[in-house]
Amino acid sequence: MTGPGGEPPTDRRIRTAADLAALRMDPDGLIPVVAQDSATGNVLMVAWANRAALRETLSSGEMHYWSRSRKELWHKGATSGSVQRLVSLHADCDGDTLLARVTPAGPACHTGDPTCFGAGSADSREARPSFVEELWAVVESRDRQRPEGSYTTRLLSDENLRLKKLGEEMAELVSELARGGDQAPGEAADLIFHVLVALRGAGWSWGDVETELRKRRG
Repeated sequence: MTGPGGEPPTDRRIRTAADLAALRMDPDGLIPVVAQDSATGNVLMVAWANRAALRETLSSGEMHYWSRSRKELWHKGATSGSVQRLVSLHADCDGDTLLARVTPAGPACHTGDPTCFGAGSADSREARPSFVEELWAVVESRDRQRPEGSYTTRLLSDENLRLKKLGEEMAELVSELARGGDQAPGEAADLIFHVLVALRGAGWSWGDVETELRKRRG
């Protein structure tokens, strides 16, 4: 995808709490957030958030909103289990609306419907979930929480180890492909995991890779 002059589209992704300063909130300090299923493209719901909710979203990796009726932060799915794992957060061109691309763990609507917009609003075609995006969300979560005993935590804490493992996994995949072995998919899966961890450790994101791929396609 490119702009009208052939240039790459503007990157309006919100990555850190510092990026929130540029948003244009309403007089009540709120901004509308459109939640979209990152795998299907379906619009799930529209809610409101303040900067505190957005900071919590970025730090936790799960969507937080502001409940205007209860006047409090609202962790989506905290009681129902239908959390929305953040894939990426984007401001619109005016900075007064947000698009949250998410991986939903259950229905978005309190009625139990997949979306708040009812029948006919969802894409009826069977969509294959983006497992890479789901895996990226797990890597991000491990990086934020750094649970003890986690292999991902070990890799994120040790640059030499994660780069060494990345090289080893690449070599193992090449070897498996060269000899025509039946373990190539498993070796490729190992490599993809280590690529994601290496990207996260170096300060890049899977969204950056997607942006580069779109530029090349364009």
